[in-house]
Amino acid sequence: MKRGFTLVEIMIVVAIIALLAAIAIPNLLRSRITANESAAQATLRSISTALETYAAANDGEYAAAEGDLTGATPPYLNKSYCAQTESGYTYACTLATTSYTITARPQNCTTSGTKSFQMTTGGVLSTDGTCTAAGA
Repeated sequence: MKRGFTLVEIMIVVAIIALLAAIAIPNLLRSRITANESAAQATLRSISTALETYAAANDGEYAAAEGDLTGATPPYLNKSYCAQTESGYTYACTLATTSYTITARPQNCTTSGTKSFQMTTGGVLSTDGTCTAAGA
């Protein structure tokens, strides 16, 4: 007597695995997007805190360049974020001695994040709830 699986049994197992994958993969993608969005907000807060701390130490004037934050001893900001991409978000900075605006845009609106964020003078975080991909 031969032992083994029939073609029907193997196809049922494959179908079950495919069903489980179809359920799990979108949930994993959603988790990654949520993590990227949280990281973008945290990064914007870090940059804003560095700028506000710099202003407190410099008679109310904000840093005019990111190098003022990263090049200080000790640095206000440990790494450069402006014009960089991290965790699926691209950061853009507009810095002046009287104000600042930092934006975080996802690289891809379906896999990196679903929202664009902006931090303005005084540490005001905002989003319009829609996605505008970097480079779009």
